[in-house]
Amino acid sequence: MKFFVDTADVDEIREINETGLLDGVTTNPSLILKSGRDITEVTKEICGIVDGPVSAEVTATDFDGMMREAKVLAKIADNICIKLPLTMDGLKACKKLTSEGHQTNVTLCFSANQALLAAKAGATYISPFIGRIDDAGADGMELIEEIRSIYDNYDFETQILAASIRTVMHVKEAALIGADVATVPPGVIKALVKHPLTDKGLDAFLADWAKTGQKIG
Repeated sequence: MKFFVDTADVDEIREINETGLLDGVTTNPSLILKSGRDITEVTKEICGIVDGPVSAEVTATDFDGMMREAKVLAKIADNICIKLPLTMDGLKACKKLTSEGHQTNVTLCFSANQALLAAKAGATYISPFIGRIDDAGADGMELIEEIRSIYDNYDFETQILAASIRTVMHVKEAALIGADVATVPPGVIKALVKHPLTDKGLDAFLADWAKTGQKIG
């Protein structure tokens, strides 16, 4: 499973990218607001840090507006992935942009039917929002399972990008189901490596090593 980090904080992106585990970045208007920076400036900097796709979202709600903004965003860097809302105009823009060779990420997906339409529109990625579905009292992982089954039934090339991830369990469950990508907040990515038995074992090894009085090198 690919790992994208869900943030517009360049320091966090740079830190995680240095691990060699990062495959891409997703941003949205809320994350741009949180960064406090100009969207073009910060997106360009992010694109220079990572080699993989960087999702930059349009804010227009009509087809013509989306296409106009998409062309501006696409000029920022070669690894820009245009993020579009899951509406009829968004799907129309997705179809057009895909036909022109752009990567697309259709976002705010909350049903399998929506995901089916996004795949037919040629979306590179579909972003089902796991956490928000859980918040509404349903099971976000059931949606991932449904999309996986539908895409496998018809050999759709659209990649399932599990989004709105809140916990390390979300990551594990999405991987078990077969999501192609998980876009994860920096804190959750860092939490994936943590386990109390790892810490306990390392402490024991270091204590025993100190007793040998040896050094390596």
